[in-house]
Amino acid sequence: MALSQAANLVEKAVGHTDTADIHTDISNYSKPGHGDPSEKILVTTWEGKKSIKVVHAPKPKIVDDGDVILKVTGSTICGSDLHLYHGVIPQLQKGDVLGHEFCGIVDSVGPGVGTVKVGDRVVASFPISCGDCRFCKEKLTTACERTNANKIANVMYGNRPAGIFGYSHFAGGFAGGQSEYVRVPHGEQNLLHLPDDVPDEKGLYLSDVLATSYHCVVDTGVQKGDTVAVWGAGPIGQMVATFSFQQGAGRVILIDGGDAAWRLGFVKGKLPRLETLNFGTLPDGESVTSQLKKMTGAGPDVCLDCTAGEFAKGWTHSLEIMLGLETDTSETLNEMVTSVRSFGRIGLTGVYAGYTNHFNIGAVMQTGIRLIGNGQAPVHKYWEELLEMIRRQEINPLDMVTHRVRLEDMDTVYALFDERAPGMQKVFVQTKFSSPPAHGAPQLSRF
Repeated sequence: MALSQAANLVEKAVGHTDTADIHTDISNYSKPGHGDPSEKILVTTWEGKKSIKVVHAPKPKIVDDGDVILKVTGSTICGSDLHLYHGVIPQLQKGDVLGHEFCGIVDSVGPGVGTVKVGDRVVASFPISCGDCRFCKEKLTTACERTNANKIANVMYGNRPAGIFGYSHFAGGFAGGQSEYVRVPHGEQNLLHLPDDVPDEKGLYLSDVLATSYHCVVDTGVQKGDTVAVWGAGPIGQMVATFSFQQGAGRVILIDGGDAAWRLGFVKGKLPRLETLNFGTLPDGESVTSQLKKMTGAGPDVCLDCTAGEFAKGWTHSLEIMLGLETDTSETLNEMVTSVRSFGRIGLTGVYAGYTNHFNIGAVMQTGIRLIGNGQAPVHKYWEELLEMIRRQEINPLDMVTHRVRLEDMDTVYALFDERAPGMQKVFVQTKFSSPPAHGAPQLSRF
């Protein structure tokens, strides 16, 4: 069934969920008490399926003692933002401010904030952590028990997920950072200081893509000598391939095709050792599974999913998704299940939101496969380590950044990103507060 339908069923079971059920509902700055109407800022809002608008809204203000107001100097679009763009995430409301990856300069702090001060350069974590619950103390912050009081999310998943910036009321109702200013709750916990030798164009991606990619690799246990197959050649897939080699993988095979096939060449240009597989050019009678078996023998040791369950390849799943009979196609899952070697490992990092049909669960049991849900990445667990990798030049986030764009052009940029426009891998979104492009970063594109 479609996720929105599933959410409706859960809502009936637990009772109506209104704003009183949501811990911090500030997705629309114009709501009384959550913004300063005397100062207007630019924000990126969702206005309906495939409809994005950049509008003026009241500047956010301090609500809780631990709040930090951030002057945004950089943000980006994530592949998971496309689920919002397509309108498949429940409890998304017209006017909601998008964006869960951003960095900036501290503009003001609440009375309870001590370690973050006005003028600091910082990057925000996309999951919002309270810092005090048992999961946050273990740095498993995407399972924070206190920042998302949404009943539907809690009942659907059986456990409480953390709040997420700019990702609907289903994820707590927090306004996002594709804007000029943003309110960061628990600011001391959810902001990391950026040193002077790490420009925004590198530090920004500590908010999600770098931590998500690294978590995928280490959580699934990629080790020296492994043959790793990666589905999806977008920014996450690119960095997963990078980190797999860094962890000692002997071979990495990147899989993509269709409108995104150009990304295979783009990533291989950054990683010459990489092998690629274009599913759109397979000979008749061949499949991704058969090709991987020919390339590797018994199959890859590790298969990593960096795509999403929303995009169906065949007519069966396309029809079922259209009719609301499932939210996520199992086609990529089944490819991985039949490709990986017996007792191999599968990691799921690409976003799966709800339910799927036709999953080959028998093969998982019969062949001893370890199926690992990597979940939303606990950014706080890794971002200090990743920051040092950037400083030591062990990784270069600019390898995946192809465009610098204006906040004012976000409606056009979303459409291009959704189309997988050739040459557009990862974007850096500037605001009026951004510094000039750093050395090696893309210059501004105008649309």
